[in-house]
Amino acid sequence: MTDDGSTPRPVPVSKIDTSVPHSARIWNYWLGGSDNYEVDRIAGDQYREAFPGIVDIARGSRQFLVRSIRYMVRDAEVAQFLDIGTGLPTVDNTHQVAQRVNPEARIAYVDNDPLILMHANALLTSTPEGHTAYLEADLHDPERIVEAAAAHLDLGQPVGLILSGILGHVATHEEACALVRRLTAPLAPGSHVSINEGTDTDPTYCSAQAEYNASGAVPYRLRTMDEIRAYFDGLELAEPGVVPVPRWRPDPAAGQGPQDVGQAGGVARKP
Repeated sequence: MTDDGSTPRPVPVSKIDTSVPHSARIWNYWLGGSDNYEVDRIAGDQYREAFPGIVDIARGSRQFLVRSIRYMVRDAEVAQFLDIGTGLPTVDNTHQVAQRVNPEARIAYVDNDPLILMHANALLTSTPEGHTAYLEADLHDPERIVEAAAAHLDLGQPVGLILSGILGHVATHEEACALVRRLTAPLAPGSHVSINEGTDTDPTYCSAQAEYNASGAVPYRLRTMDEIRAYFDGLELAEPGVVPVPRWRPDPAAGQGPQDVGQAGGVARKP
């Protein structure tokens, strides 16, 4: 839905730029999705040749997202979520994970990409008891995001704010931190924030990302571990803090992949 609660308008395919690779479509490709173009698959394969670990990062990020949502619903009793930079639907989207635990969970997705808007109907599925909406807005306008979300979520109650792999698209770390503060400021005490982002700990990863950024695609900036920890300043980090995503509350029943992929994340509570 748009920010006035209406169904998103169909986006003409002509407005979708297929001449340059797009990070959301490449991520979709790495996760086994079908909502991507040849230019994305070529870029994805080139990236994977330069840094094979990128597929582990994509999968580790998605698995962290799933575990962090379960934690927020089960342990923190959060029943509504604001997922910004949601990307293309694949498997285990936020509403699916949350509503499996609490069928009454409410989710507002936010993105500003034409292809994602075109697929918004796929995101708008919900349990009969719950609610799922799609908001067209930009991360750089957090006040508009919060205002639009208020039509679908009760901001007087705790909200789970999800920022998964999006803050690296912000030009500077200082601006990214400011955006996190502006998004969390209006949320109720007891709200939680789930963030996971790429790290600069692997030189091969850094080199592959620099090559990708030079391709004409929207750049993504890898951050240091300290920079990712700084996103949570003023919040109460849940154990084990900010760690490589496979190490954040791993599921013993799930298969164990690499433990030190170049993606770190954490979950924190607003006091």
